[in-house]
Amino acid sequence: MIQKNAASSDAAAVEPHIAIAARNVTLSLGEGKARVDILRGIDLQIEEGTTVALLGPSGSGKSSLMAILSGLERASGGEVNIAGADFGTMDEDQLAVARRGRVGIVLQAFHLLPTMTALENVAVPLELDGQADPFEIAAKELTSVGLGDRLGHYPTQLSGGEQQRVAIARAMASRPTIIFADEPTGNLDGITGEKVITLLFDRQKATAATLLIITHDPELAKRCDRIIELRDGLIERDSAA
Repeated sequence: MIQKNAASSDAAAVEPHIAIAARNVTLSLGEGKARVDILRGIDLQIEEGTTVALLGPSGSGKSSLMAILSGLERASGGEVNIAGADFGTMDEDQLAVARRGRVGIVLQAFHLLPTMTALENVAVPLELDGQADPFEIAAKELTSVGLGDRLGHYPTQLSGGEQQRVAIARAMASRPTIIFADEPTGNLDGITGEKVITLLFDRQKATAATLLIITHDPELAKRCDRIIELRDGLIERDSAA
């Protein structure tokens, strides 16, 4: 559901069961004649547990919007409420804390640490967040994505599909409320990519997380509950898949 020009300025006053609420979100870079408006007023609500595809041509603002919603980037203006937290008023340190337990991220590049095993890549972030039994949790999560026999393997010893499975396990291990995935199959061949996407949807369903996925694939978009298309920093279309 899109709420255009919402009158309320209370970012914390979000309806129950809304995982993501954005009101008049803008993002601009540069100043004066060099200023570039990337997002030009995004109004958006996404319900808990739903799957949403974010489509649009290159330069439409998809990745920028996801970066703001996931707390990796601060908006220039507007209100952003993520799983009950007012991201719009937080500085970078506060955002880093607020992401814990709320946000999991899967990117096109796997971003695994090459000097750590698959188990360590999943467990160490949990350990740094103060999670009890991080290695036990990591082992269970890796087993759930079909890598129970690869716990001690380093990224260079894993295929691209296996590395992305590790990345999914890392994103899901803390049981975040929301999973953000930016072209998660972009570095994979078609068959491997299809397996990874099926796994991502399976894990989303098993954990009841909300999933927001950037994709250029219309067939993948149709697997989601909802499709949002961006163009020139604005929502052009928002519909059920």
